[in-house]
Amino acid sequence: MDILKLFVALAFGYFLGSLNTAVIVGKIYGTDIRFHGSNSAGLTNTLRVLGKPAAVFVLIGDILKGTIACFIGLLLGVYFYSGEAMDSLSLLAAGAGAVIGHNWPIYFKFKGGKGALTAVAVLFMIDWIMGLLCLVFFVIIIALTRYVSLGTIGATTLIAVISFIPIFEHTLYFNIFVCLMALIIIIKHRENIQRLFSRTENKLTF
Repeated sequence: MDILKLFVALAFGYFLGSLNTAVIVGKIYGTDIRFHGSNSAGLTNTLRVLGKPAAVFVLIGDILKGTIACFIGLLLGVYFYSGEAMDSLSLLAAGAGAVIGHNWPIYFKFKGGKGALTAVAVLFMIDWIMGLLCLVFFVIIIALTRYVSLGTIGATTLIAVISFIPIFEHTLYFNIFVCLMALIIIIKHRENIQRLFSRTENKLTF
């Protein structure tokens, strides 16, 4: 029964995550964001191509779908040990599904974004301290370099490493989840990594 609930959580998260906000907002604006700018269906590319109002809708949408997926996961109630969020296997499954759906949306020919914003929303739902640390690392790296991609990669990698520190008392399942999310985000940023090495990556302008 628990396995079935985990499958339901993963599937629900995936179909919800597949509602890629950047693609939907882009279509409202009469364009497909995946064929403009960096060709990524995410917040940063929406900001650059469509402007701030469109980016705000994407920001809200990506956070909401990660959060809603986690609430559904909590309701399904499959826990590893205690009743805390970080011990909820169904929450982890739903959260992972939301990120995977965002990146490879079934509704949009499996061509989506990079999953960072939705992943952070999920992380906040599981452990707000880790979520806050991730956000702080992200802001610091961007403030120093003005590279959004480097901030995303650096923050998620640091969180994956920090999650293994005993003081945080995370379960193995949480550690696996964070490492999986970091791996997915790094893989989706592989072109950005190439541009960073060649010094052709676009910097964020304020």
